[in-house]
Amino acid sequence: MSYSIEIKDLSLQLGKSNILKEINLSLQPGKVYGLLGRNGAGKTSFLSLLASFRLPTSGTISIDGEMPFENPRIMSEVSFSYPTDLSEESYTAADYFTDARRFRPNFDLDCAHALAKRFGFPLNKALSKLSNGQQSAFIATLGLANRTKIAIFDEVYVNMDAPTRKIFYQELIEEQARYPRLMILSTHLVSEMEYLLDHVLILDQGKLLVDQDYESIINLGVTVTGPVEEVNQFVKGRKQLNSQQLGQTKATMIFGKLANSERLIAQQNGLELSPVSLQELFIHITEEDGHFE
Repeated sequence: MSYSIEIKDLSLQLGKSNILKEINLSLQPGKVYGLLGRNGAGKTSFLSLLASFRLPTSGTISIDGEMPFENPRIMSEVSFSYPTDLSEESYTAADYFTDARRFRPNFDLDCAHALAKRFGFPLNKALSKLSNGQQSAFIATLGLANRTKIAIFDEVYVNMDAPTRKIFYQELIEEQARYPRLMILSTHLVSEMEYLLDHVLILDQGKLLVDQDYESIINLGVTVTGPVEEVNQFVKGRKQLNSQQLGQTKATMIFGKLANSERLIAQQNGLELSPVSLQELFIHITEEDGHFE
């Protein structure tokens, strides 16, 4: 079973900047967490703390009941995959796979070879000679084939084209089904990846704004579709995120939960209600005057 993570009052200060501010969080085994946030929100800094690349200024991180920093038992079961400059790397993918077998107790060489074949990058060519997309696919392959109990992916897709990203998402789902682990995916491609997520975390200016399961957060918004006048009347006085109109049909996204009685009124007025996308909610929650309730 994969490890859990407990975070208490976690803060990070670099120079005079407060990068992370008193984060409290519990991450459970077997779930895929989506870490969202605008540029500069503190996502990579937060993940680097989980991976023990640095120590927090204050607060604690506990993985499987132990402090992870300089803890060989814990850190051998935590992998952190992120965009890496391989422009001068003479090692091949095969070289890295050999090292991974030495240091990662659950590394699966057959899985790594299968992923390399599916992604289409060579095993015996210097990584510096691979395309940027192939390098990203190699980094993703290591993260999946390591089969650590905690797998962190910080925008590893950055140089992948759309078909390669689709392969990555498919392989991630299949790997999670075969070997469940605690996964954290940091991403800007919210609309593309939201179907992968069990739980959503949103960081903004170093603070944890949202810690909700996926189903709960997408129910914070509703798209109201129907005749223009009926839609306008129903959404009047509500926080509106976006509207589109085609002829006499209008669709308006609103922020906030609807009571059952309100849903009944919408149905009686011939209005269709559907969930708002996670991306729309993310944009609203992290905009300057946005809020989360």
